[in-house]
Amino acid sequence: MARTSIVQDYRPPEPYSTLSVDEKVQREIAKNGIVRPKGYTVSFHGNPAVEKHHFGQSHPMKPWRLTLTKQLVMAYGMHEAMDLYFTRAATDEELAEFHTDEYLEFLQRVTPNNMLLQPDLAQYNIGDDCPIFDGLYGYCTLYAGASIDAARKLLNNQSSIAINWSGGLHHAKKSEASGFCYVNDIVLAILQLLRHHPRVMYIDIDVHHGDGVEQAFWSSDRVLTVSFHKYDKDNFFPGTGPLDSTGPENARNPGAHHALNVPLNDGIEDSDYIQLFGAIVGPCVRTFNPTVIVLQCGADSLGCDRLGCFNLNIRAHGACVDFVKRLNLPMMLVGGGGYTPRNVARLWAYETSIALNASLTEKLPAHTPALSHFAPDKTLFPPLSEHGRFENKNSPEYLHNVVRKVLEQLRYLQGAPSVQMQEIPPDIMGLRDEIDEELAELRDDSDDALRKKRERGAGVAGELMD
Repeated sequence: MARTSIVQDYRPPEPYSTLSVDEKVQREIAKNGIVRPKGYTVSFHGNPAVEKHHFGQSHPMKPWRLTLTKQLVMAYGMHEAMDLYFTRAATDEELAEFHTDEYLEFLQRVTPNNMLLQPDLAQYNIGDDCPIFDGLYGYCTLYAGASIDAARKLLNNQSSIAINWSGGLHHAKKSEASGFCYVNDIVLAILQLLRHHPRVMYIDIDVHHGDGVEQAFWSSDRVLTVSFHKYDKDNFFPGTGPLDSTGPENARNPGAHHALNVPLNDGIEDSDYIQLFGAIVGPCVRTFNPTVIVLQCGADSLGCDRLGCFNLNIRAHGACVDFVKRLNLPMMLVGGGGYTPRNVARLWAYETSIALNASLTEKLPAHTPALSHFAPDKTLFPPLSEHGRFENKNSPEYLHNVVRKVLEQLRYLQGAPSVQMQEIPPDIMGLRDEIDEELAELRDDSDDALRKKRERGAGVAGELMD
């Protein structure tokens, strides 16, 4: 049979190449000019096992927001400009540096299957806000371990800016859960920092008052807490943090005037918030003279947050991080609230770029996993202040009075406290020797298959760092 013209004219398709994900990331790195910062080091701390926990279908806290954050960070290629640490869980002894033994024992033993048999649920504030779910204690040890590790890297000068977006759970108290928080990783991290740093400044830009951290250091003059938050005693959680709450009333208590609160009303907007932040934080730093800063970056102060009531956009929130970074002090960044996961991820990815001095393209990388979560705009900076807008109830007069009252409190600090300095205890220069030995018995890092499995879970290429 003669060949038809159709067969004779056929030509194979031209060869084409498909870029791998790594190649796409490298192109993104080049496009955004992402490089390791010069003169300082940024470290990124976390354990991907945190992301798998589930508070309940209707609960606003979604740990998988950390998965989205990590995916954006890696899609832009920022992981190649940081030191990455796959962190271990905090030990019982480390958690007990702040929390009571009885409370920790309760968290270890309670499960969804036996919780109805526990007589002390109310005592530890367990309920709708703080439910019991599978793996609860493990979840607490993982996010706390990441914050402790971040603090230690700052202590021994392995890092200048240490980031743990799984941390920032600022409501937990010494012996009870509160506001979706069970273990207060911030307090545990600050306790580490106080072993070497004479003065620690804690700044909180979550929409909710940082009551747990404030309470923990209520009587200390070595920690200055400054919280910017929505305040309504009767109608907004936790109902604490009014303007006139500045520490113990007894002037002889060392902590007097060392708890500063910036109470705000619904609907504050970008320009007011940025100006307010600088007008208060700048004088606080000059007066208190901290040697390290911990900044809680709760994303529920953004517009369109499920539980928030402000009109902030992502760039305005990030401007606060940039302000603190420009102070050129060691800094720890932690997460916190944030209940619209796609916006939480956008914010923390952007604030990671601020730590790195990187400029990101507004359009999210096309190879971002789960890109559909960011639809329909698929951008880094959606106009959050234009959707679900709250009326701005913060008049210029009100904000001026808040600044004036806060600055008046600084006059009572009478300069930075003086403490006797000492060498960093040996157990802070890394893992405690006894903990090291215990952990070594529980793992076999020579198992290459296990190492690769962990790397895949962390979403990190290259070797793991302990």
